Amino acid sequence: MNIQPLLEALDVQEDAARALADDLRGQIGELQGRLREAETHLEHLSITRKTVTALADRPPVQAASADLPEHPDYPRILAVFHQATGPLRARDVCEALSHELLPKNIEGARAKLKRLVKLGILTEIDTGNFARQQ
Repeated sequence: MNIQPLLEALDVQEDAARALADDLRGQIGELQGRLREAETHLEHLSITRKTVTALADRPPVQAASADLPEHPDYPRILAVFHQATGPLRARDVCEALSHELLPKNIEGARAKLKRLVKLGILTEIDTGNFARQQ
């Protein structure tokens, strides 16, 4: 019996199967690259969503006035007052800014509040009670 034609037929089928496997491996590699790109894009969109949501949750802060002192606490103090529903004391501001409730910190906050009153940004409703200027 001559098996040569059978072996040749097997060679043809093996070559075809090998070519198909090579082609599929190439497609898998391309798809893996596209999948990585899609996952990276999704990750960037997720980060953007978190950033936008965090910004939307922040209270609006008044634009820095030319008269506003340069100290970093001043914009933070204004943000505290934008969230407040009523007047605040220096102690309340210290707590909101996460400063230790030490006399020196409370007095420093009081001095900053008084300065904002002088600038017309805040008002002192009564002794020690500060609110946004209406």
